Amino acid sequence: MLGEGIIKGMAETARNFLGSYTSDERLTTVQYPEERLAPKEAARNFPFLVYDGPDWEKGLRCVACQICEKECPPKCIYIVKDPAKKPDYVGKLQFQPKVFDIDTSVCMSCQICVEVCPFDAIKMDIEYELSTPDRFGELLLNKQALSKPNEYYRKIHPTEAAEVDARFAAEKAKMEAKAKAEAEAKAAASPRAPAPKPEPRQAPAPELAKAT
Repeated sequence: MLGEGIIKGMAETARNFLGSYTSDERLTTVQYPEERLAPKEAARNFPFLVYDGPDWEKGLRCVACQICEKECPPKCIYIVKDPAKKPDYVGKLQFQPKVFDIDTSVCMSCQICVEVCPFDAIKMDIEYELSTPDRFGELLLNKQALSKPNEYYRKIHPTEAAEVDARFAAEKAKMEAKAKAEAEAKAAASPRAPAPKPEPRQAPAPELAKAT
């Protein structure tokens, strides 16, 4: 039938139009700021740095590789690498950023920094209430202001965080198994100490003939 597709399209448009006034799921207008809609899991705003363990400075996953700084289109990331390795939250010596700043007044929330990070150290936040009268002071976030625990990441992006944690756990188990196998191979290849030779037994002394 000629025009059947147009009629179906207009009917769908009319259904959506009327539903936006009658359906509870479609009534999206809220009285902000008294009422707030919970952000979706896939929502994203400005980046933040993830850290593990209780200490934000030692637990930073960032190793100051500066890939995100180089790939950032608006060039709002500024990193200074600490030349000395420092122990992380598990005691492993690791490079860390001495300075890590993000100018959120320039950031376009493109998520390229997240996609290029090989260490899952930077992720996108869902915080959007960042308005301030001090544009050049409050919107320039330093390393401490950007750092948030892995528990926060699990809370706002549970599906994505679970995948990252599972991958980290698998890599850790693989490294531990490899280290164990190397240790066992090294122990098997090392020469064993020769067994001590038994001391020669001495012949008993001859008995003297008794005087008759």
